[in-house]
Amino acid sequence: MPLNFTAIDFETANNHAASACSVGLVKVADGRVVDKTGWLIRPPLGFDHMLEWNTRIHGITAADIVDAALWADQLDALLEFVDGDALVAHNAGFDMGVLRAATEASGLEVPSLRYACSLRVARRTYHLDSYRLPVAAMAAGFEDFAHHDALADAEACAAIMVHAAKRHDAGDLDELARITGTTIGAIGAAAAEAAAERRPAALA
Repeated sequence: MPLNFTAIDFETANNHAASACSVGLVKVADGRVVDKTGWLIRPPLGFDHMLEWNTRIHGITAADIVDAALWADQLDALLEFVDGDALVAHNAGFDMGVLRAATEASGLEVPSLRYACSLRVARRTYHLDSYRLPVAAMAAGFEDFAHHDALADAEACAAIMVHAAKRHDAGDLDELARITGTTIGAIGAAAAEAAAERRPAALA
């Protein structure tokens, strides 16, 4: 199987996971970037206040997102771009938490998706003083990008995974996870299915 995935990164308006205010998406097919996109998001109502601290980090202001479409109106476009791929994110627990929380806050069903974490893969691939995204990306040969720009961060994440797969001679995401001793996580229905597979069979 080829190395196919979509790298994803979210920036948030405040300290609540539901407050997604921008997303970056990078599609990798056969180990090569074939498409990328990103856009601003108006977080679900009630989670849409922009904290100054967050603006200092990513540069997005309340004025930037006031006319953006709500998360509920953008989720379909996000899933259409992903097109069934497994997702990859750096510190994936954060980004999957944003995806889940923003969807639930919008009253929608959490999509069924598998995901891997480039931070965990980087820890099993490189010997670094830090595994923050800029440092790990530099080890993968991806340098001088605009950290905390969602699309740039997604590109850096994709570069780490492609480089790690080559270093480990892994043909696909599942093989890379196996070689590095990391796991493929899941959200939505995929999480329930994975849990059912791990559950021991009832005694006869």
